[in-house]
Amino acid sequence: MAEILSAAVVLFFRIVEILILLRIIISWIPFRRENRFIIFIYTVTEPILSPIRNLIARSAFGKNLMFDFSPILAYLLLGFLEYVFILIIDRL
Repeated sequence: MAEILSAAVVLFFRIVEILILLRIIISWIPFRRENRFIIFIYTVTEPILSPIRNLIARSAFGKNLMFDFSPILAYLLLGFLEYVFILIIDRL
């Protein structure tokens, strides 16, 4: 049971990471934003990236940044959360 749950957690985090990567790539390419797939990607990733972006903007480091570091920090945070969840599942 724990193995199946661990695999599901890993799969979930990989899908979220892939969606964030797709969002980064989409932001570089001029696509029409009315596309349903693009709307889906933004809808899924915005609740993850927006709070991180707001924290960066409030910090002294993020006042005049021209590059969005929120996906990088999201990857780090997601990796940490995945590790914690896997540890919790293994102890069950």
